[in-house]
Amino acid sequence: MNTAQPEKITAKDIAKMIDHSLLRPQLTRKEVIEGCRLAKEYDVASVCVKPCDVQVAAEVLKGSDVLVTTVIGFPHGAHRTDVKVFEAEKAMDDGAVELDMVINIGRLLSREFDYIEQDIKAVVDIAHQRNVIVKVILENYYLTDELKELACKICEKAGADFVKTSTGFAPGGATIEDLKLMRRSVNPTIQVKAAGGVRTLEGALAVRAVGGVRFGATATKSIMENAYKSEAAGTLVLPLEPKDLGPSK
Repeated sequence: MNTAQPEKITAKDIAKMIDHSLLRPQLTRKEVIEGCRLAKEYDVASVCVKPCDVQVAAEVLKGSDVLVTTVIGFPHGAHRTDVKVFEAEKAMDDGAVELDMVINIGRLLSREFDYIEQDIKAVVDIAHQRNVIVKVILENYYLTDELKELACKICEKAGADFVKTSTGFAPGGATIEDLKLMRRSVNPTIQVKAAGGVRTLEGALAVRAVGGVRFGATATKSIMENAYKSEAAGTLVLPLEPKDLGPSK
C-alpha cells in the first residue's frame, strides 16, 4: 500500500522554476521590456530573450534577482561551432548569465557523436570561464529514445549544466516520459529543464514531481496567480504520479 504523502511547496518555489520566455520572433522592444517587468514582478528564475534583446533585458532587470538567459544556435542548432562560440561570447558581454544552446539536431541524427560533444564543449568551456551556465536543448520531438539518452550522456561528458527538452518551436515539446528519461540518463549534478507545453500550474507541478527544476513559460502570469491561490488554500502540492503536463490551455 502506498502511504506517501503529497509534498507541499510554495508559490516562490514555482517562480524560481520559471524561465520566462520572450523568444517569439514578432516581439517588439516594448513587449520585451514589458515581459521583463512581469518577470521581475513575479521574481522568476530568469528571462530567456533573443540575443539582440540581452542588453535590454539586463537593463530592465538590473538590481533584481531575475537572471538573463539567451539562446545560442537557436532554433535549429545548425550554426557552425565557431559561430556558436562567438554568439556565446557576445551574449555574455551583453549581460547573459545563462545560455540555452541548441544541439546540432542533424548531426545527432547522423550519429556524429564526436562532433556533437565537441560542439557543446566549445560553448561550455567559454561559458564556464565566466561562471555562466549552459543548458543544452535536445529537441526531443525529432529523436528516438535511444538518441535522447545518448544525447544526455554526451551533454554530461561535455560539461553541460542542464539538459533541456525542446526549443518550443518544434511540432512537439516536453512530455513527462521524456523528462523521466532525461532525469535518469544523467547524474544528479546535471539538471533538467522542460520547454514547450508547460502552460499551467498543473504542468509546472508535474515537471517538478519528476525531477525537473526549470521550465520555459510564456503563461507566467497565469501560472503564478494560480500558484498564489493554491498556496493560500493549502493545496499547492506535488502530484505523486503525474501522467502528463496538464491541460494545454
